[in-house]
Amino acid sequence: MRTTNDDASVRLYHLSDGPEGGSADTLFYGPFHQAMEIAAQQPAEVQDGLFIATDNDVVAYLDLIGE
Repeated sequence: MRTTNDDASVRLYHLSDGPEGGSADTLFYGPFHQAMEIAAQQPAEVQDGLFIATDNDVVAYLDLIGE
């Protein structure tokens, strides 16, 4: 992920693996630090499908936290 700051606007979303190929469900739009707090509160099975998108990049939540 390219360098960003805690107040950068991001989209936190969950990718599901539904029968139609899955869908992206947005959980949050707002500051990066809040997105990380919300992601940390999700169950492990949800965290596995979480992604954070900035203006110029997308990264899996678990990659960000080093798991």
